[in-house]
Amino acid sequence: MHRVVITGAGTVNALGHDVPATLDAMREGRCGICALDFQDVERLSIQIGGQVRGFEAEGRYNRQQMSLYDRFTQFTLAAAKEAIEQSGIVFSGETSAKSGVVLGTAGGGVSTWDANYRSVYEEGKNRVHPFVVPKLMNNAAASHVSMEHNLKGPSFTVSTACASSNHAMAQAFQMVRSGMAPAMITGGSESMLCFGGVKAWEGLRVMSKDACRPFSANRNGMVQGEGAGIFVFEEYEHARARGAEILCEVIGFAMSSDASDIVMPSKNGAARAMAGALADAKVNAADVGYINAHGTGTAANDKTECAAVADVFGIHADKLMISSTKSMHGHLIGGTGAVELLACIMALRDGVIAPTIGYEEPDPECALDVVPNDARDAKVDVVLSNAFAFGGMNAVLALRAI
Repeated sequence: MHRVVITGAGTVNALGHDVPATLDAMREGRCGICALDFQDVERLSIQIGGQVRGFEAEGRYNRQQMSLYDRFTQFTLAAAKEAIEQSGIVFSGETSAKSGVVLGTAGGGVSTWDANYRSVYEEGKNRVHPFVVPKLMNNAAASHVSMEHNLKGPSFTVSTACASSNHAMAQAFQMVRSGMAPAMITGGSESMLCFGGVKAWEGLRVMSKDACRPFSANRNGMVQGEGAGIFVFEEYEHARARGAEILCEVIGFAMSSDASDIVMPSKNGAARAMAGALADAKVNAADVGYINAHGTGTAANDKTECAAVADVFGIHADKLMISSTKSMHGHLIGGTGAVELLACIMALRDGVIAPTIGYEEPDPECALDVVPNDARDAKVDVVLSNAFAFGGMNAVLALRAI
């Protein structure tokens, strides 16, 4: 099997429109969650979110492109451009023919759905734009990245709710590791912050009206975010041959299904995914220094995840650092694991552990080192990135410093 490394990273999210700005915000423990700003927001009971502000799509894309690019696609293309430019990889010849795109999203073009439902049902129009379907389809972002960057290999979209990005990155990892592709563009994106998108989530009664406080005893729910995280996964020797800078190595992955409940998480399912990632990476529990938690800020998720960590890591659990950056950028649903992977890379490369901000009261059922409120300098060699989704979909990635 081939070694797989990350040679490029890009993002657009509530903390910043690129990787440097995002990592600066994570180091500072800055919160990107604020009052939402879109049509009919006053009709919502939830009016906060990790909304991307100041992203001028019209200055990036022409009129024809705007007719094809939902907001989640706009974020994806911007992040992909940053990742590929950082990597320095050129997609031509055999590299172009074999490399592809695997992205995750849960909702796809939710903003397009919302706008066109409003047009037809509220405004009474009888026609919609002829590009509505290609604009809203879940694979739109992956397709446009492949066309923009001449990627002619395997390209598709994974949709497994909140685990979508991790499942997508795992597919890319396995393709490069097997030798199927020399490089893959991977990650995920989401943009559900519109009236219909938030209204649907309100129905679940899992949303906070004031803040995301993972692992804190007074937490009262999750907060939605939006954006994209995109990476270049590349075969190690391929990257070395062209003199690429390597950010870190992807060393393992595992996935599991709870097979129990459509919304309630299972400790056993989460534990099996983490243990499987360690086994696939051929590392011991004691080798892991940091876990980027799923950490949504809901009681069910936080307690279940902490119990699963305790089961898998045993006495080493007390020595682990585990934090949730959702407290800063919100929960990007299908795109969340990709933005969170940036915190894992920062831990491995810079020795900075992103904090769990908003932490106010210890919870005895979450009695782990959750890196409360302030970033921490610490050397770690192996990290895990957790994603646990509705439907019992669990996906865990393992990465190592190089």
